[in-house]
Amino acid sequence: MIRKERVLIPVGPAETVSGVLALSEELADDRPAVIVAHGAGNDMTNPLIVAFADGLARANYPTLRFNFPYKEKGRKAPDRQDVLEKTWISAYEFFKEKTERIPGRIVGAGKSMGGRIASHLAAEGRLPVERLVFLGYPLHPPGKKDRLRDAHLYRIRIPMLFFAGTRDPLCDLDILISVLEKLETLWTLDVIEGGDHSFKTPKSSGQSPELIYKRILEKSKDWLSTQ
Repeated sequence: MIRKERVLIPVGPAETVSGVLALSEELADDRPAVIVAHGAGNDMTNPLIVAFADGLARANYPTLRFNFPYKEKGRKAPDRQDVLEKTWISAYEFFKEKTERIPGRIVGAGKSMGGRIASHLAAEGRLPVERLVFLGYPLHPPGKKDRLRDAHLYRIRIPMLFFAGTRDPLCDLDILISVLEKLETLWTLDVIEGGDHSFKTPKSSGQSPELIYKRILEKSKDWLSTQ
């Protein structure tokens, strides 16, 4: 069983964003906590994010998922990068200080944009997480494979776990592999056959969203427990 609490995370002196803190009734001291950020086109109620965060909490990994300000205000266009970064750091600080039961070790995770922002902060040393999990990394804009968002990844020195679909228009798999092979840190890639940017697969694959979410969760738990 897990206990979920709706929280308000301060982002500056006059602004807050919503979050959901999920804790197992019996926390394990040897397991890190995980912060999960949403992508550009969704919010913290995205089914993948909920399944991922709640599933980890049930496995005794405390989790916090949160909204960025633009989604909190009902807007479609993402905030400027500095605002996104400030919100990520605010969520980290809130999570670390929320309760003494949460361990000091924290992992950063995110869907698309949420993971990308965490990776920028980690590369700059501004987000002291011990690992990163990418639920679909936006390596390039759709149809623009020459505009890679990879330069900062080479400065990251913590382990990273990437989930990528073979039909993702924002992440050519061959290019991603070539980028990963040049990293100077431990990395793991899990490929979702037939998956798009949200890991949706064709009906002919016989893989329901729930099965995909379970696979991502189980792989993440294995990776968190063995690295």
